[in-house]
Amino acid sequence: MSAAVVALLLGGAGIAMGASPAQAAEATFKVKCVPPAGGGDPVEGETTAKITAPATAKVGDEVEVSWETVKPASNNTDLMDIPQDSVQPTGWITVGGGGGELKVVGEKKNPPIPKKAPMVMSTMKGKLKLTKAGKITLTPGKYDVAVTFSFGTFVTKCAPVGEVKGGATIDVAAGSSGGTTSGGTTSGGTTSGGTTNGGTTTGGTTTGGTTTGGGGGQTDFPGKAVEVAFDCGPVVPGGIKTPVTINAKKNGGSYDLTVKTAKGAMAAPMALPAGALKPSMNVKLGGADSGMVKVSGPANAEPIADKAPVSLNDMTGTYKPGKSGKVTLSPDQLTIDVTMAPGSTPINVPCKATSSGVSLELDTAAQPGGSGSPSTTGAATTTSGGLAETGAEDEGGIKALALVAGTVILLGGAVFTFTPWRRLRGTR
Repeated sequence: MSAAVVALLLGGAGIAMGASPAQAAEATFKVKCVPPAGGGDPVEGETTAKITAPATAKVGDEVEVSWETVKPASNNTDLMDIPQDSVQPTGWITVGGGGGELKVVGEKKNPPIPKKAPMVMSTMKGKLKLTKAGKITLTPGKYDVAVTFSFGTFVTKCAPVGEVKGGATIDVAAGSSGGTTSGGTTSGGTTSGGTTNGGTTTGGTTTGGTTTGGGGGQTDFPGKAVEVAFDCGPVVPGGIKTPVTINAKKNGGSYDLTVKTAKGAMAAPMALPAGALKPSMNVKLGGADSGMVKVSGPANAEPIADKAPVSLNDMTGTYKPGKSGKVTLSPDQLTIDVTMAPGSTPINVPCKATSSGVSLELDTAAQPGGSGSPSTTGAATTTSGGLAETGAEDEGGIKALALVAGTVILLGGAVFTFTPWRRLRGTR
């Protein structure tokens, strides 16, 4: 064997020369997981992690540490399948003895996960540089799980509840040289998704609805379509952009409002049952009056087939003026309640209007009990609205269905980790 070959062999083995064969130790602990925005309330469950690391090593060694999820906190939900190679976990292992945290990352590698089937996550790995002698404990801590679909990536963040007991221990002997780098280098890809904030498009600057009401016997006041950008957080990467129109009909001293969004601007990402989508919106008052008027619409009356065009129903409500004068009405926050099964708790998905504009201006006369201060809202007697009028003007009109698809995977908490407790009890 040549000296060069010997040198290569020794060099290649340098990292592990002082480390013993790997040992594994398990830790079972409770976690609390927070789904992405719109994914429901935080939920708790129990998971088992297997931490693998060398039993012994010496100062200066760089050792591999892995975290295998032996038992996930729960199964996949019964709402939709998870595609192959779409789940990527990232964990943080607490390094005892003042070593800080070691970040470990798993590959985006998993088999297809059917509804109700146990979750499968790849083993997370990282490299730890040992800098001082003594016993080093490795305890599993918080972790994130990202699930990627064609319409976006959704991340749930989980953290231990209470003290975590168990994990691996490395007995580190003094070495001839010690590194200064603490643990925390990572291997594998980086978790992504759910961080894009939408609604950055500036639009809706055109002031419309210049027709004024309150005189001459006019009762119908059509508004002007304004382009509105909505930021729904990580649930809808890129946000929603759609024209919105506010129309008013005088009813005594009040006004019946009807708010319309674009129709059928995208195909449904999956089959949706009747009653799945129920929209509502805040209409912002400006000019002589102030506050918000809430309008809401009925849920879809019929099931929506996979890939079929989808529209949000018209949203209606009542505005009772609190001040006299010219009052502007502008679209503000949009909310979609998503219900995928009868009797289930709706998932509330808020979408903040990051750019908007005046759709309608009314010449009002103050009414007793009307709006009129920033802290109060206009009377919001909501009624069922009809279907949105035809003629899609913007491809983002009901891009909200991307958020629906994202919400579906979040129903029952985090799709990749949890189902509601009533379902958890049924699977244990």
